[in-house]
Amino acid sequence: MSTIPVEVRLGAAPHNREDAVRAAGALLAEAGHIHPAYVDSMLQREKAANTFLGEGLAIPHGMVEDKHLVLRTGLAVLQVPAGVRWGDDAKQARLVVAIAAASDGHLQVLRRLTRVMRDSALMQRLATTTNAQDIIGALLADGPAESNGGAAALEDFPLGRELSLNYPSGLHARPAGEWARVAGRFQSRVHVRCGDTVADAKSVAALLSLGAARGAQLRLSAQGSDAAAALSTLSATIARLGDEESRQTELSAARQAQAQGLGRALGDWQPAARHTITGIAASPGLVVGTLVHVGDTALEVEDRFTSVAAEAAALDHALTAALDQLHALADEARAGGRQEQAAIFTAHQGLLQDAELLQAVSRSVVQQHGAAWAWRHAMAERVTAQRALADATLAARAADLQDVGERVLRHLLGRGQDDSAAAPAWPDDAILLADDISPSMAAQVDPARVRGFCTARGGPTAHTAILARALGLPAVVAAGPAVLPTGAESSAGHAPAGTPSLAGTVAILDGYRGRLYVAPSEIALVEARTHIARLARLQEEEARSRQLPATTTDGHTVEIAANVNRADQAVKALEAGAEGVGLMRTEFLFLERDTVPDEEDQYQAYRAMVEALHGLPLVVRTLDIGGDKKVPHLDLPVEENPFLGVRGARLALRRDDLLVPQLRALYRAAKHGPIQIMFPMISTVEEVLTLRARMETVRAELDAPAVPVGIMIEVPSAALLADRLAAHVDFFSIGTNDLTQYTLAVDRQHPELAGMAESLHPSVLRLVERTVAGARQHGRWVGVCGGLAGEPLGAALLVGLGVDELSMSTSDISTVKALLRRHSLAELQDLARRALDVDTADEVRALGAALRAVDA
Repeated sequence: MSTIPVEVRLGAAPHNREDAVRAAGALLAEAGHIHPAYVDSMLQREKAANTFLGEGLAIPHGMVEDKHLVLRTGLAVLQVPAGVRWGDDAKQARLVVAIAAASDGHLQVLRRLTRVMRDSALMQRLATTTNAQDIIGALLADGPAESNGGAAALEDFPLGRELSLNYPSGLHARPAGEWARVAGRFQSRVHVRCGDTVADAKSVAALLSLGAARGAQLRLSAQGSDAAAALSTLSATIARLGDEESRQTELSAARQAQAQGLGRALGDWQPAARHTITGIAASPGLVVGTLVHVGDTALEVEDRFTSVAAEAAALDHALTAALDQLHALADEARAGGRQEQAAIFTAHQGLLQDAELLQAVSRSVVQQHGAAWAWRHAMAERVTAQRALADATLAARAADLQDVGERVLRHLLGRGQDDSAAAPAWPDDAILLADDISPSMAAQVDPARVRGFCTARGGPTAHTAILARALGLPAVVAAGPAVLPTGAESSAGHAPAGTPSLAGTVAILDGYRGRLYVAPSEIALVEARTHIARLARLQEEEARSRQLPATTTDGHTVEIAANVNRADQAVKALEAGAEGVGLMRTEFLFLERDTVPDEEDQYQAYRAMVEALHGLPLVVRTLDIGGDKKVPHLDLPVEENPFLGVRGARLALRRDDLLVPQLRALYRAAKHGPIQIMFPMISTVEEVLTLRARMETVRAELDAPAVPVGIMIEVPSAALLADRLAAHVDFFSIGTNDLTQYTLAVDRQHPELAGMAESLHPSVLRLVERTVAGARQHGRWVGVCGGLAGEPLGAALLVGLGVDELSMSTSDISTVKALLRRHSLAELQDLARRALDVDTADEVRALGAALRAVDA
């Protein structure tokens, strides 16, 4: 096992959990593993999810969006011989192992900890030892491999395949709905196993009951006439959604980082108020408003039965009406550009089409229960089971089940239109207080009248937070029962608040730091409005400056472009400051449909992109399928090692039926504006020559203008041959994600090894340097369209290495531009030189500390 620095403090006696977390965090900060601000993030994590593992062990760590505050990987152990109460129950932590994870290298230690936990005598010894080396040895010493034993897979079908779940937030309602929809297209029975639990893949509720967190090992199996096709299609869907989930997480983290930058403008401001309620910052912003208690009116349900036929008809009518409402709400959200909200309502449609749920309700009706009573009873069982899941993120998805269940129930009770959250009596500056804000309630909120949300429960990844961000409203979640009126009890099981109703009280909602200041003083209100005006000016300045070029202090300009799929995304990217599109991924045309797009379909998509850019640069990557991207309707053979198989350009060279229509569509679109064509997964000069010959044949047939041709540098052979390849192409674009994977021989989706796939590793940076040097010999420009381009430190290093263009997610553009404008090219070149001369990615990150200090 690789060595990880471990700091130990023996014989500690913290007063409570917060005291223990702060003490352990201080050890990490003093040792240079974290920025001191990361301690607050660790406390936020405790609000979002209890980090007590059991057997006297707790592992506090920070929020994902605050990972930039980790300077290098390390551990700090606070030994508490007498124990410290951890959470609301009587659990006592005696070893507090605080984690600073710059990468995933600490996972080996966590696996070791799970073995230590099972040895009660060893845990007792570690909790009382007076020798710190005993603890360090237990954490770092290699131990026997874990057993892979478990319950026999009796419920699985013989035909199956295994995969790892790479969803950052685990399996929740939106992807589960898509899994069920895809599985439902096949006649075969399809099962999904996670640990000892097996679920019907056609049931959204059953899939959610798996409690599958990120990295979970799944086995898909099927039985029936189209079993093989079902497995192939569902596997491809799971992989595609994983990519989308990861991109959304990255975008969320970028938005959060940007919000925190604005939040720092508040400094240590603590407004005087009658009462301060602290929760989790879920959506940024600072507002002053009037508090309003909201919540669904309790629906009284009596068990009234008429006849099976009448109850079945009532249920069918209610389901149809609810589905119609959800379709309308999803369409309205899409029309308003609220894609996240639309996805939630689409997922809700899937929940209402769950066969197991409907069967349970039908059984109750046959047993002479009323449809409304049967529906409420069946939904209550599923909501309770979902809330009981150990994973906090997955447990929070019970809100979706509750919401969609109440929608149907209202129709069964004849109150189907009683769905408005915008009560006429609300003030025009309402701050909503609730146990939770359901998706249905959020859909009715008018942002012109509502200033923000504060809820008793929820989390930063729950749908309340997603919807608040989509509406652009500040939100604080998990604030506890203090936000509920006297005597109220949340459905999460909170005790009564025991405080008077806050309705009608003026308050300050701080969505940056997760606080609600109730009844602030007049001075505090003046201060708050001053801060609000100041933040608005900062946002306006940022909006103006994002259109400025990324020119360093000594006059060197770097082109900043965006990675997008569609023309509407390109428009948003330009508004955010992009100077063109450095990567148009064309595989989305193939992934988002069940048939291969023909030449005309592709031409229309490429032409729309050209016209959206109005003459600005557009780099279009040809079909990049293979490896982790699979398209069932392309009839590609199953490969034992797809990452080293037929993918990218290799596929194009074998499938003229895919390559030629795409080239024809691109050349036709090039008549409407500038296009540059780029081929992925190039590893040899021969591939480039063959592809260029095919391009010329197509171009001549269409009498189209010549276009610049580039290649992706994604494998070490291409980087090492850069000087030879540059003689035959017009530009290079480095895909740092795949280049890292192939350089370090690490599957970036492997649950145990993914943490090793570090694009900041010196070996990867040296290949970037080699690529730039080869391009310069022939006067070619070099871009980077991989994930490293959108990371502040990564962007600084790439510019220092001589990269000419950086293409990234839209949300990263303003941050990277601002960073580059704060530094000179000479500084960045010096930083890059030093990064090439160290041994590890952690050391490269440590070099970036000086850069962050200047930016702060």
